[in-house]
Amino acid sequence: MSVPQESAASQEPAASQEPAASQEAEERSLVNNRWQRTLDVLSVIGPPLTVATALLVYFGWARTDAQAKAMGLDVSLFGYTVQDFILRSIQSLFQPLAWLVVIGLLWLMVDRLVSRLLGAARYRTLLRRAALVVLVLGFAYAAVMWVAIVTQPERILLYAPFLIAAGLLVGAWGLSVRRRAADPAQRGLRATTPRSLERSLVFVLVTLLLFWGTSDYAQALGRGAAIDYQERSSLLPTAVVYSKERLAVTAPNVHEESAGTDAVPLYRYTGLRLLVVSGGRIFLLNDGWTLAQGRVVVLRDDGSVRVEYGNANAN
Repeated sequence: MSVPQESAASQEPAASQEPAASQEAEERSLVNNRWQRTLDVLSVIGPPLTVATALLVYFGWARTDAQAKAMGLDVSLFGYTVQDFILRSIQSLFQPLAWLVVIGLLWLMVDRLVSRLLGAARYRTLLRRAALVVLVLGFAYAAVMWVAIVTQPERILLYAPFLIAAGLLVGAWGLSVRRRAADPAQRGLRATTPRSLERSLVFVLVTLLLFWGTSDYAQALGRGAAIDYQERSSLLPTAVVYSKERLAVTAPNVHEESAGTDAVPLYRYTGLRLLVVSGGRIFLLNDGWTLAQGRVVVLRDDGSVRVEYGNANAN
């Protein structure tokens, strides 16, 4: 008679472990489905390497275009290649990406802590109420920032798109925590409701906002680079131009001197600073260059002129 009792007692722990195992398997299935949906979206948009390259080129172009316009030029004059734009985009993306990684790691730590607290039934009511507050504050903040941009388009709010995206993510996370804090019976019923469209819309909207904010940041860096040239033009390499023909350079502080003879004329131009050599052209700034009154001298880099460069700090 004791044998059936022992077998029944041994079956009770196994029966209690079945719901936990099934719940763990269900959570893994949900995670796998989310990753699969993400991969499906990426496959529709394009290969990740192609998308990343296109974004690097665009942000590099946005930075260079803003800098050229601030200097009174057009970006097409420089003749930059795709590789040039990619190199110029690194500075535009480094700080936003670093902040995204840091914030993402902090969010994962907080979300894991919340998940542990949700395991205890005594904290579910408190977390559900706190999640409601986070939900309302996040979406309200995003709405206020959006209204501020729409009603005042003339004002440059550099980080406004990032703030709107943060508000949306905080609100969506609060909504997710509130759903996870629901009663098990209600959570089981609501799990049948499809939310893939909701997550996809939030993902697309946040991605567009991050793209918008990074583009504004890259343009701000370009305008800042133009202002930096104005304040530190004296630190650029010096350039002395020699030409067999008169170039008629009328930029301020540029001096023309005759360095040849009547039979073999040669003209020398001083008071110039090297900006960049690109696209078969040499771009020079005059000493004391400013955004308001400065000139950009453009020469062909085809051997028709000879340019001597020197260290700005050399005696």
